[in-house]
Amino acid sequence: MRHINATYQLVVANTKCWIGCQCWERSCTRGGCHKQNEWRGFKMNIKVFLKTSLLGGVVVILPVALLVFIARWLVELVAQGLQPLIRLLDPDSTLQLYAANGVAILVLVGTCFAVGVLVRTRLGGWIYSILEERLLKRAPGYSLLKDTVKQFIGNETSPFSSVALVRIFGNETRVSAFITDTHPDGSYTVFVPTGPNPTSGNIYHLKAEFVEPIDVPIEDTMRSIISCGAGSTLLIEASEKE
Repeated sequence: MRHINATYQLVVANTKCWIGCQCWERSCTRGGCHKQNEWRGFKMNIKVFLKTSLLGGVVVILPVALLVFIARWLVELVAQGLQPLIRLLDPDSTLQLYAANGVAILVLVGTCFAVGVLVRTRLGGWIYSILEERLLKRAPGYSLLKDTVKQFIGNETSPFSSVALVRIFGNETRVSAFITDTHPDGSYTVFVPTGPNPTSGNIYHLKAEFVEPIDVPIEDTMRSIISCGAGSTLLIEASEKE
């Protein structure tokens, strides 16, 4: 009976200790309670990963969806204006809608080509710059849409097309980074992504002496970040060749 009572008291004490810990994993002994916070940290990491991944996906998909939506809207708008002409030319055709869409696409492509040729001239470029500064840049979403189009078909350098090894701690420790901007004084603005999720990171403004641009494809650099540093040999070898 005395043995049963002692066992019962031990179970009650351990149960109270388990409840008081309020954590996922616990090891309770007669000498006290040992709390483990691994589960709490794991949940926090999962939360951050889901949030940054979702935001990263939105940043990529939203501009593309906006571009597709506007292109489709323009095609439908021009096609509706051309349908009376298509009916006049071929009133019995069952492919009037497809013909109108095809002609609309050709009209839009021709218009883009004509505008492109125009803005390459001195007068056209001047008119476009005035129009952009005074009107277009004030339109909501114009800058975002313009940057998105440049990413797909433009010839300008992408914000994340330049790779570098940078020293952000003032010593010989180097981290993988992407050069996002250069400044008249020779300094750089760089983005240092986190691994294995490169959609989040930190932005640094560094003097040229702390930035070492390297000739490595952005895809290989992203792959090394996602794989937690595996494949970084390419970056180190490129640094030694410079």
